[in-house]
Amino acid sequence: MRYGKTQALDGIDLELAPGRIVGLLGVNGCGKTTLMKVLAGVVAEYGGEARVCGHLPGPASKALVSYLPDATFLRGRMRVRDCLTVYRDFFPDFDLGKARELISFFELGESMRLGEMSKGMREKVQIALVMSRKARLFLLDEPISGVDPAARQVILDGILGNLDDDALLLISTHLVHDLEPILDSVVMMRGGRVVLTGDADDLRAEHNMSLDHLFREIFR
Repeated sequence: MRYGKTQALDGIDLELAPGRIVGLLGVNGCGKTTLMKVLAGVVAEYGGEARVCGHLPGPASKALVSYLPDATFLRGRMRVRDCLTVYRDFFPDFDLGKARELISFFELGESMRLGEMSKGMREKVQIALVMSRKARLFLLDEPISGVDPAARQVILDGILGNLDDDALLLISTHLVHDLEPILDSVVMMRGGRVVLTGDADDLRAEHNMSLDHLFREIFR
């Protein structure tokens, strides 16, 4: 898949199992976001084939996928309660009670306006919405990028506390140190290709270093 002269994805061959938290790791521009967009069904013109729970990307797969893009997708004039209403009306699998619990866990109020929030607070609202669907695949694109360290841990706690055991979570980041403790396996990308993939514990044992150090060695 290309954007102009840039090869965004090149020969990707992956099979990811349910019930896992998978880190999609790489520097900016390596193809992480494009791969997520393909799986989310928001881009359609690409070579090869992608399947989500056996479905080609389309209406059937989108019903099983909860996607957090790397850019804010909610309007600043909206209040938290408006966001909850939109998701309730748009997604049949949206659990309003769970979303309200997450909003409370993040110490946010339903009357708060998004345009008056910090980046970290807006990210928490979006996480609460995305993680409150009964999806089979959760795609989170850089959910802690640009968020202060204290907020990162709270966001990760909110994600983990609301993930079903049989769901697959694919989470992209270049902040490997923050995510390493929660990852079951990793996919490292560079230049649109997968350069390394495997079980997190196996990779740490094989290379005798943390995933964070391994990432730095590969991408230095």
